[in-house]
Amino acid sequence: MDTYTVHRPDEAAVRRILERHPYDAAGMIFRLAWLAGLMRNEIVSLRWGAVNFLNQEIELPDRSVPLCPELEQYLARISERMDWGSDYVLLSDRLHKPMQPQPVSRIVRQELDAEGQTAVRLIDLRHDFIIRQLLQHDWQYVSRITGVEAVTLGQHFAAYLPAGRVSTKIQAERPPEVDELRLWRLLHEEGTSVAGAALQLTWQAGLTLEEIAALTWDQVDLTGKTLRLTPKKTLPIADALVPILERLRAEAADPADPVIRSPRSHAPMRPDRISRVARAALIRAGMDDLTIRDLRRDYALRAGGETRILQYVREHGFITRNALMDLFGISKTTAYQRLAALTARGRLTRVGARYYLPTEVVPPEEQYRVIREYLLAEGPAYRQDIARLLHIAPKQCTVILKHLVDEGKLRRENYRYTLREA
Repeated sequence: MDTYTVHRPDEAAVRRILERHPYDAAGMIFRLAWLAGLMRNEIVSLRWGAVNFLNQEIELPDRSVPLCPELEQYLARISERMDWGSDYVLLSDRLHKPMQPQPVSRIVRQELDAEGQTAVRLIDLRHDFIIRQLLQHDWQYVSRITGVEAVTLGQHFAAYLPAGRVSTKIQAERPPEVDELRLWRLLHEEGTSVAGAALQLTWQAGLTLEEIAALTWDQVDLTGKTLRLTPKKTLPIADALVPILERLRAEAADPADPVIRSPRSHAPMRPDRISRVARAALIRAGMDDLTIRDLRRDYALRAGGETRILQYVREHGFITRNALMDLFGISKTTAYQRLAALTARGRLTRVGARYYLPTEVVPPEEQYRVIREYLLAEGPAYRQDIARLLHIAPKQCTVILKHLVDEGKLRRENYRYTLREA
């Protein structure tokens, strides 16, 4: 079978184009095509709401494309620099309005011709992105982020695949990080299905497939929130897992019934069958690089990681996202998700960019009440007085006090703060 001819651009030529166009339409087109592999229709229809800086990805209707650091920084600069009242990412230079597909192709053609890249087209920028990804990742990952099916990859990009064909093996250099936000969405959609329950028991309790298949309701104590796997092994039930188990328990007729049963026959399910069902759900959700083993590993990291995080806060007074990234060697997004989860469970309290133990700081929703009561009792106070009152740093206190002044709740005179109502 003949391979598809790809006219790969000269990287130095593309770099020169990017340097010439730091903030205009040509620069945006080339970056979205070459650094994210977007097609022409995707470039012209892309809106800022689809650029997820928190998860570091572009969310398209059929896939999510990760933002490389270069593209992430560029889009962040553009989003701050240009505000012409349009939600479209690509706007024309003269009218500042969304562009049509034809001018996009013409702009690319002109720039490539100027660099002597006469055989290269807009689609070749996307193809070059696909090739670069295939040289770094397994084909499943590349298929997921580009939307190119495995058969097409085998036909058009065989030269860049191991042994010239699509491999069925995933050889990751290190275990993938769990995208907690995406996983939570999947768990919400699956609910009490076999896949949903199995993934919950793995990720929230660390159970193996064998333990999940053998688990019966007489081992589940919903009141005490524990799972008694053996006389010597009892595990806590996470709060997020309780409602799922309660709904499943309402459908069970006998305490000896298995927690997970076949949807049709209500018979116990073998571990391999549970694994296939759970794996299929992960693939449908675009998390085909994750396995049940990865979720168990993530549970172990979180279970031990929480202790380390709380110990760090006790020793240093607070923790920041950057500090957590350094502590565990994790990404910015994962660090944010870990801290957000601890905050949601009441283990930490967030004040600005810092996270404190709840007993050591006044939570944001109580700050004005505490300040008001203090000023009513003590009279005018300096910033350092209020910082000590809230148990936070003076710099953080400055931001809080400014907001209260702007809202008309406080008055500042000669570095002292009083109640505006007084």
